[in-house]
Amino acid sequence: MKHTSLLTLALALAATISARAEDKPLLAVPGKVIYESKLDTAPGAPWKAAKGKWELVEGVTRGSELEADKHGAVTRLPNKLQDFVVEYEFKFEGAKSTSLSINAVKDHMARINITPKSVTIQKDDNDHEGPDKAVIFARFPTELAPGTWHKVRLEMVSDLMLGKVNDFTAWGANDLFKTPKMAPGFTVSGQSVDFRNFSIREATLNPAWEEVRATLPKPGEKVAPAAAPKGKGKGKKKAE
Repeated sequence: MKHTSLLTLALALAATISARAEDKPLLAVPGKVIYESKLDTAPGAPWKAAKGKWELVEGVTRGSELEADKHGAVTRLPNKLQDFVVEYEFKFEGAKSTSLSINAVKDHMARINITPKSVTIQKDDNDHEGPDKAVIFARFPTELAPGTWHKVRLEMVSDLMLGKVNDFTAWGANDLFKTPKMAPGFTVSGQSVDFRNFSIREATLNPAWEEVRATLPKPGEKVAPAAAPKGKGKGKKKAE
């Protein structure tokens, strides 16, 4: 009995240490909850679906592109944000790509774009007509098997952005990030992607950020080549 009690205590301690390690602050220290949902009910307010099909499937939210839309599936929250942390989980169910997208007051601001073969953390093109251009802070090659849950984390504080998908982590800075952040949301290209356990929290800069930053790749240091598009003569798809 004594040995059983000691084993139970050791396992509990190990779990606590693991959880603390996983929750160690990176760019930001999370604060008050702004919004959270397990995404386990039929999609609806406050989410607003602009494109695609959004439905409840096996207890989680599923997004799928509709061919008739000629555009990836998109759903967003109406929140206006400043400094924040977003976290959620997703799994591929056949889709070509998915992203967590943040808008500026006008046009796009930033995103974490994910395919089964890559994770890209970037500032978006904010005007599409020039002179602004997208800036890729990092693109990591990976293998994300379908049907497997993966964790995503996006942190934005002042002019800084940090993205994390599983253990792939990168950061970057841009003056655009100092402006209000709008309408966080998901995009899905193809069919389909499942989502669960979504949260947005207020955030403050981690006092140890300089130490954390020293352990991460510099912006632009880890940019793997983009996968070649399938088919010929197909133009680049506009960010959603």
